[in-house]
Amino acid sequence: MVVTGGAGGIGSMLVARLLREGHSVEVLDNFSSGRRELLPTGVGAERLSVRKCNLGTEEPPEAAFRGASEVWHLAANADVRVGVTDPRIDLTNGTVATFQVLERARRSDVRRIIFSSSSVVYGLASVFPTPESYGPLEPQSLYGAAKLAAEGLVSAYAHSYGLKAYIFRFANIIDGRMTHGILTDFFAKLRADPKQLEVLGDGRQAKSYLRTQDCIEGMLVASRAASATVNIYNLGSEDRISVREIAEKVVRAHGGTAKISYGRGDRGWIGDVPQQLLSIEKVRGIGWKPSLSSAGAIDQTIAELLERRRAVAAPS
Repeated sequence: MVVTGGAGGIGSMLVARLLREGHSVEVLDNFSSGRRELLPTGVGAERLSVRKCNLGTEEPPEAAFRGASEVWHLAANADVRVGVTDPRIDLTNGTVATFQVLERARRSDVRRIIFSSSSVVYGLASVFPTPESYGPLEPQSLYGAAKLAAEGLVSAYAHSYGLKAYIFRFANIIDGRMTHGILTDFFAKLRADPKQLEVLGDGRQAKSYLRTQDCIEGMLVASRAASATVNIYNLGSEDRISVREIAEKVVRAHGGTAKISYGRGDRGWIGDVPQQLLSIEKVRGIGWKPSLSSAGAIDQTIAELLERRRAVAAPS
């Protein structure tokens, strides 16, 4: 199996799961945000091959795809906000990289493509929970535009070349190894100034959060149960939590003394989608559901981030 972005937060955990199941795994990653230390070194590591490859600017190596049964395409720009200042990054690392992966898969006769998309393809949805059938899809960010364009490529390749495609639209995926996102942002701000936490936007933004382990389980369940040419599934929790609630949880975890200050407007940044809640009825229908609520996922991740910080600070 091939996993692009396999050294990232989701990818590395997926790789570990596939190795435990007995698969051989080829990881492709440019290591711009992925980290080698996240890759498994225990059970099954002898079946793991890692190649550095910038999928947006070079063709994936033919050897990595030779004999592969499926490709898990998770590689992408990891930070949505970067696209505002660098408009080309999502085109290159999203749309172009997806074309490169699909074309190499086609030429290597790989028959199954599993693609990690995002809830941001829905844009400012007016229906909550938002089902997979919602439209029109109007992304607010270049990241969302790249994901939607990549979905189109995946669908077209599936119908044109007889591939089986699985497209997963993620909510916010989190765990204690994360290097970006709201929790790491809040932790960094409190580390810089323990007396104040500045929140972008008015704090009423509310979204769904899902643990990485649940996300991987959802992808595995759906990719092994669904059989259409193109299979599209939302993956998220069944509720949402506001930025204000998250900020209060983080402050309490840091002693409860920091003052929280809020900005103006309902968005944290250009391209932000302030309200998001996905319908997961479709994937529940084939046997998957999240193990935690959004608040539970946030609480567990805060605990892990605190433990990681204590481990780093502990004397050797």
